[in-house]
Amino acid sequence: MLENFLPHAMLKAKPNLELRIRTLKKDWATVYDMLSGKENNNFSWDEHRQMVVTEDAVWNSYISVR
Repeated sequence: MLENFLPHAMLKAKPNLELRIRTLKKDWATVYDMLSGKENNNFSWDEHRQMVVTEDAVWNSYISVR
């Protein structure tokens, strides 16, 4: 199917999809840890903007550790 839409791209669907799924799982794990982690209880989810929010000091400490 991918070859029909992009005939000269030489993309293989299976490796690209597997890599994308791996990336999404890693991103989901990061967000899940932010929202439900015991040490990171200052993060919250903004339903209107569809993003994780917190104070700048909490972000800076989270980034410096990771």
